[in-house]
Amino acid sequence: MATDKLFKVAGISKLNGDYKVRFANDIMRIKVLAKHDHEDIRLAELDTAVSKLEAAKLIQAMDEFQDAVAQSTIAEYIAEKTPKAKAPVKAPKAKAPTKATPKAKVASKVTEDEDAPF
Repeated sequence: MATDKLFKVAGISKLNGDYKVRFANDIMRIKVLAKHDHEDIRLAELDTAVSKLEAAKLIQAMDEFQDAVAQSTIAEYIAEKTPKAKAPVKAPKAKAPTKATPKAKVASKVTEDEDAPF
């Protein structure tokens, strides 16, 4: 997850026909959700502050969230937010030793001329 925030309140609410998992630090979040036309607001206070994913897992087991709508909403959230296992990184293949072509030796002959100026 991109954040390390912790929450003490979690639940679900319905807005424009769509249910979503909600998180807060105060149960009074119900008032804000109601003010913004949310329906079927169900929030539960958790024993300790936890991450969003942990909170969703906790409320999934609570009695208040055992109906089909709540369970599917929470399960969808958990499936979407659970970190995916990365594919194992393959080790680079070892290349077969190649026969190095010997470089041609350049033979340079230096001839000394007696007539050369230097």
